[in-house]
Amino acid sequence: MVTTLPQLLVNTVKAYPKPDFILFKKEGAYTPLSTGEFGDGVKHLSLGLKTLGFEAGQKLCILSENRPAWTMTDFATLCAGGLTVPIYTTLVSEQIRYIIDDSDATVVVVSNADHWKKVEPLRPGLTKVKHYITFADEAPAGVLTLKAVMEKGKDAAESKPGLFDELVARVKPGDEATLIYTSGTTGVPKGVILTHDNLVSNIKTAAAIIEFTEKDTVLSFLPLSHILERMVMFTYMYKGCTVAFAESVEAVAQNLLEVRPHIMVSVPRVFEKIYTKVMDQVLTSPALRRKIFFWALKVGKAYGALKLEGKPIPGGLSFRRSIAAKLVFSKIIAKTGGRVRFFVSGGAPLSKDIAEFFYAIGLTILEGYGLTETSPLLSINTFENIRLGTVGKPAPGVDIKIASDGEILARGPNIMKGYYKKEAETREVFESGWFKTGDIGRFDPDGFLVITDRKKDLIITSGGKNIAPQPIENLLKTSPYVANAVVIGDRRRFVSALVVPNFEKLSDYARNQGIPAGSMEDLVRDKRIVDFLLAEVAKATPQLASYERIKKIAVLPRDFDIEKGEITPSLKVRRANVTVEYQALIDAMYEEGAEEGRDDGAIGG
Repeated sequence: MVTTLPQLLVNTVKAYPKPDFILFKKEGAYTPLSTGEFGDGVKHLSLGLKTLGFEAGQKLCILSENRPAWTMTDFATLCAGGLTVPIYTTLVSEQIRYIIDDSDATVVVVSNADHWKKVEPLRPGLTKVKHYITFADEAPAGVLTLKAVMEKGKDAAESKPGLFDELVARVKPGDEATLIYTSGTTGVPKGVILTHDNLVSNIKTAAAIIEFTEKDTVLSFLPLSHILERMVMFTYMYKGCTVAFAESVEAVAQNLLEVRPHIMVSVPRVFEKIYTKVMDQVLTSPALRRKIFFWALKVGKAYGALKLEGKPIPGGLSFRRSIAAKLVFSKIIAKTGGRVRFFVSGGAPLSKDIAEFFYAIGLTILEGYGLTETSPLLSINTFENIRLGTVGKPAPGVDIKIASDGEILARGPNIMKGYYKKEAETREVFESGWFKTGDIGRFDPDGFLVITDRKKDLIITSGGKNIAPQPIENLLKTSPYVANAVVIGDRRRFVSALVVPNFEKLSDYARNQGIPAGSMEDLVRDKRIVDFLLAEVAKATPQLASYERIKKIAVLPRDFDIEKGEITPSLKVRRANVTVEYQALIDAMYEEGAEEGRDDGAIGG
């Protein structure tokens, strides 16, 4: 019976022996790693850490992109009774220093020389760290290679054959397994303490309601520093799936064709990009091709709507759907590798329009909801219970209720132990045993959870209208010309937006219109460009109430930046920081006549 993560590993090695347990790119080709090789690697690394003096309860930081060694190091740490502390590779040195220091880590692992450059200057101040390890073949002075540590562990395994099993047996369900620092959209990152029981309960729940099998190949590309990817990685291994690591986010499109996965977990931004690319290709294609596409999409949506409602599908519609699939949908699906059974979306709200588009063409996205503090799964759509535009029903064993102010509250075996060394902050997020998510939502009449927005993100206009910005921002991003957006309007008389354009598309548009594009800064200030993008915004949001409509926009010359603190490593916008950075632009949108910013839907620009 699996009750801890080390037990999960041992069970998987025994139950799912396969030559291609892991796939990773090496010298331009995907290379397999067997279950046995993976298991031996974890064993030797775990024992190697013990020879270095790494003890139960100690912390090990990992600063690395996704690769087999990341997951091996994670399991090795857990099997030694330690806590893994993931660090996003996109963080700057000061943020990395904070996490290593605040977590009291005794071991820091980096993947390569580039990441070591971020850590090396910090060494004098990191007095609690006893060992530095690199995944690279050669190590700088004072740093061990992963291979050298594994050799130490291999010797230990040979001299004490039962030692690894003893270590695994010592780990208990209530022990702390990981310390994950939150993105910190509203303040200083906090270390979330998750136990083995927290994660195993979530893994078993996910595996029980969504079909993962040893016959599945999955593509992993979200950072393993992200709780969603980490939990599903454990779930893949629990069920014996073959895990293929993508080379990078930029290489996902190519890796999809090479790996031909059955399953992929992603954040909405990837699905938004796929949708935008498809629509862009369609809109620039010949008239006949456009006509065929939109006919096929209409058929697919009609077919999908009946299927979702569980209603009989007329023979004529079924026949038209098969024609649409052959002429149009199959070509899109082929670009995912052609074998996808389903996608999973989490980390942020997915636009209902995009979910409906994918469902119409035959690609199901199972959208779920959760937080780092909840391990993360709280609710999810399944094939048995799916409603697009919602995040599904509560997961088995998880209780969810809506507070009087609309906040989503949760309780269950997956809820965190607390924030590391932050007792006051821990108390603040619990109320009578319920965890306060900070999200606003509601249940629809059939019990599906709908997320409205973050509690702290809600906009209240000077006219007293409550507006949730995230759904509006998701609509804006369905335009092929809008890459990102932040809706503004708190205590203001009307709603405006900061718009990050799709720079490549915008440059093409400017050229076609004869608008000079000397620099992006000049281009985004051109009134013709601003008016065009404002029209795109209006086109993407016809269904909004008059007081929700975007009256003005400011077009930004660059995307939001992690290093500037404008977005988190998981791509969530830090609204307060963005507002401060662009305060002058925001103020300028509200300086001109109040007449054009009335709450009655008048448009100004």
